Amino acid sequence: MSLVGPAGAQLNPDEAENFEDIEKQFAVKVVQHMETYWNILEHIPGSKLRLTKIDDEIYEHFKKEFPDFDASATINEDEMKSKEGKERWRNFINQYEKKVEDFNFGTMLRASPKTEYDQDNTIFAVRMQFYAIEIARNREGLNDWIYEKANAGKK
Repeated sequence: MSLVGPAGAQLNPDEAENFEDIEKQFAVKVVQHMETYWNILEHIPGSKLRLTKIDDEIYEHFKKEFPDFDASATINEDEMKSKEGKERWRNFINQYEKKVEDFNFGTMLRASPKTEYDQDNTIFAVRMQFYAIEIARNREGLNDWIYEKANAGKK
């Protein structure tokens, strides 16, 4: 199998070198997204925040497709990334291809809504997984503590 690269050049994935600069740029974007989201949660209670123009649709669809998902619980990454989990998520995510920009980009997701982003509480996820889970957490008030903590004693 070969891929077409810049200027129509054929790229063979087995022979392609590691595009280190692209990986670094990707990592920078992921960290910027994570920091931006956290900064927003420090300034606006999650329960008052909208992440997309179609939050209501995403939330309803997420609750329908994942009725047993407990937004307050710690995500079981192994279950989420199991063969069955990947298939369920793929079916969910692909419905947003033409509705949500960057729907399938990689991003970071907190495993638990009760803690900050850190090495032990961060999962690599697809943007639509982030949106679905964070919209649920915000709707259920599970991220409001971030705003409250950031603004304690500022009155």
